[in-house]
Amino acid sequence: MRRVVFNQKGGVGKSTITCNLAAVGAAQGRRTLVVDLDPQGNSTRYLLGDAADEVDRGAADFFDQTLKFSVRPRDTADHVLATPFERLSLMPSQPALDELHAKLESRYKIYKLRDALAALADDYDDIWIDTPPALNFYTRSALIAADTCLIPFDCDEFARRALYALLENVQEIQADHNPGLRVEGIVVNQFQPRANLPQRIVQALMDEGLPVLQPYLNASVKVKESHERALPLVHLEPRHPLAQAFVELHAALQPAPAPTRARRAR
Repeated sequence: MRRVVFNQKGGVGKSTITCNLAAVGAAQGRRTLVVDLDPQGNSTRYLLGDAADEVDRGAADFFDQTLKFSVRPRDTADHVLATPFERLSLMPSQPALDELHAKLESRYKIYKLRDALAALADDYDDIWIDTPPALNFYTRSALIAADTCLIPFDCDEFARRALYALLENVQEIQADHNPGLRVEGIVVNQFQPRANLPQRIVQALMDEGLPVLQPYLNASVKVKESHERALPLVHLEPRHPLAQAFVELHAALQPAPAPTRARRAR
């Protein structure tokens, strides 16, 4: 399963959601890869800590290779690093992603990520793609490469208005490049259950038939501590309510098991 976590609005928790859901899956035994396409590298920093400063290969190297002819190109797996967490790997962000953007777009390398991740299908149970807060080459590449899209949503009116434009952009990618892509759901983040405005906004989304996922992710200072210590919540404090919410959300995203046919009594 390849999931892209995408919102054109910044500060909605894309990296936090990506890394925590990926960490939950890996902790539960799933072979998991995070692909960080955001030049800011927040997911890379979250999963590697200070070791992020020493990254010597990653997403920029992968895309740079697509611009050049090589008799023996490096395999996609060569651009992936181990993290300190068992079964959790990372294709890290690199600052050079910014420099490569215009060249990649002009030479239409938009399908290269899809092909590369398809080649890793036997190596991972789940691939999570973190994206920059913009509809650009990297986010389009991710949407083309993904099976599903998760949309982080913070509860304010600006985010609600931006959501409709985002859904139109996803539909355009579906129509033109990836008919199998589906919006898996809207992840309500930084929710304040005692405030009236967030409840009204979320209810309005549900009334419109949009796929709002449960549970909501409440606002918590523990997230900032998690970032500072480079420990996803399932490793920092697994019994914390927000850590448990990520576990529940991860479970909600798993496909229901196929029903077993009962044997006919003789």
